[in-house]
Amino acid sequence: VQLQASGGGLVQTGGSLRLSCVASGRTFSSYAMGWFRQAPGKEREFVAAITWSGGTYYADSVKGRFTISRDNAENTVYLQMNSLKPEDTAVYYCAADSGSRRYGINLRDFLSWGQGTQVTVSS
Repeated sequence: VQLQASGGGLVQTGGSLRLSCVASGRTFSSYAMGWFRQAPGKEREFVAAITWSGGTYYADSVKGRFTISRDNAENTVYLQMNSLKPEDTAVYYCAADSGSRRYGINLRDFLSWGQGTQVTVSS
């Protein structure tokens, strides 16, 4: 599967951004999608995921502020980010589950990655 992420940018604290990731190469509606991020000097971390059936999962640090959604007709997954904080600054990556119609998610199953999009939150 090929993934193309977009939507990053520079925003002030408290602002919002919406990231998009368009997928191609597999039947989009059959697999989970996720968003991860990597800040400078830190390891990549899980942000949010959505299963093929619409179930959602979030990191504690973004619960209540970020919303993941998918549009299967457009082969696109979104990450709506509200109330952004400087600590949200990172390169954000979308990723695709290597399997199909799994129950739940396993972070180790996200094997296809997009190119990343930079999100910078100024204080």
